This record gives sequence, structure tokens and C-alpha cells, in this order.
Amino acid sequence: MKLVNVTNSYKQLVNKQLENTDAYFVKVYSAGNTTVVYTEAAQHAEILIVNKKRAVRKTEINEILTYVLKRIPKEKYDRNQISIIELKDVIEISIPMTSNLVES
Repeated sequence: MKLVNVTNSYKQLVNKQLENTDAYFVKVYSAGNTTVVYTEAAQHAEILIVNKKRAVRKTEINEILTYVLKRIPKEKYDRNQISIIELKDVIEISIPMTSNLVES
């Protein structure tokens, strides 16, 4: 699976996320019919996976999670604390941080 950065095509979504949440960083990726929204805040990171044409496969969830976790230092999160909520067209992955992602 290849994730393509399409953040520039979702300017309104990115602006709304930054204005209305505690997120300071938002990226949008596409993998065919699957859209991935990644947000980062000081205490957590969130991944939203959406595919309205078919169910998202477990392998896709794992690949996307692995891709995102590469950008977060390992000492900042506990893999056992990651929660995954699966709905019909949407998967939400929450990654609580053990320490702030942003140092003040």
C-alpha cells in the first residue's frame, strides 16, 4: 500500500481541524479509495481511516499504523495503550502519548 500525501487538496478540513481541536499538525493521505487523516496534538495522535466503497482490511490498518508510528519517537508512546475503534466505513486509532510530543 502506498500512501500519497494529499493534504493540499483538503485545505478546509485541515483548517477546521487546526481551529477546532487541540491538534497542531494535520496530514491527509490517500491510498486509492482509502483516505487517512493523521492529527498530532501534545498529548495524543489520532489516525482516521475512511473507505466508503468497502471495508478497511486489517492488513491496511496495520500498514497505516506502522507508517505513522515511524514518525513518533518510540519513547513517547506505549504500544499497549493504542486503541482502535472499527465502524462500518471508518477506523479510528488513538495513540496516547506518555510524554508531550512537543517540548516547550
